[in-house]
Amino acid sequence: MDVSPEHLVEQARERFQLQDYYGAIHLLEEVIATGRAFADAHHLLGLSYSLVGQQDQALAQLDRALQLNPQYVEALIHKAIVLNELGREYEADASLRRAGKLSSEMRQGLPAHIAAKLANQHAALGDAYLEAGALPQAIEQYQTALGLGPTFHDLRYKLGRMLLQGGQALEAREQFEIIVRNRPTYLDAAAMLGLACYLAGDGLAAKAVWEDCRERRPEDPRVEAYLAMLARNDTGVPAAATAAPAEAPPEPEGHGGQGQQGGQGQGRGGKKKKP
Repeated sequence: MDVSPEHLVEQARERFQLQDYYGAIHLLEEVIATGRAFADAHHLLGLSYSLVGQQDQALAQLDRALQLNPQYVEALIHKAIVLNELGREYEADASLRRAGKLSSEMRQGLPAHIAAKLANQHAALGDAYLEAGALPQAIEQYQTALGLGPTFHDLRYKLGRMLLQGGQALEAREQFEIIVRNRPTYLDAAAMLGLACYLAGDGLAAKAVWEDCRERRPEDPRVEAYLAMLARNDTGVPAAATAAPAEAPPEPEGHGGQGQQGGQGQGRGGKKKKP
């Protein structure tokens, strides 16, 4: 049975809590290998490497987490610890100063690091609503989470998928556009942007997005399937775009980062049959 990326990271967290750091590393490396991990997975992997004495690998993963989320206070603190162990005290001090500065920043009247934790808690509540079949409440929780953590693009990606599942293609398109604008290399979000365009009735935009994805990741079978779907449709506009929109298709296995699950389902463009 396929294991979702979210489940892999949850398993890694369990191994970490049991002090099985090598077990956590194994699971997290599996996630990282997909190229789709977010800041939390890199941070946990870096922390695991540091606890088994592999400081260079730890530093590389913490740096990657901070590339994805420059306001990741915990990653900055753990990076300072690793740098200090490597004898790089000046860099360690700089990392701690940056962490202190971020901790003093406010977001919606809250310290930034508190806002980030609350964002993840709202997302976790959203996952619980989604599992219970309460999609509108799940969407609301993810929107609240993004108000607290607007740079958490893993949460934004999952919100976009849920919006597609709920038939809100235009709103989903907006979310995926934000991700692609801030993370141009995140091709899974680009593929979903094409799907959102398609379900919103903009076949030309969908085609342009998917053709760009195909150039950048020619081995992705989903993109070929999406373009074939367009080719079979006379107008490039799915009949279901104005009726009951489809759910987002399942992702290839990998992890999105923060250990939450987005809505998954099979995208059906509502394609017409040629006479």
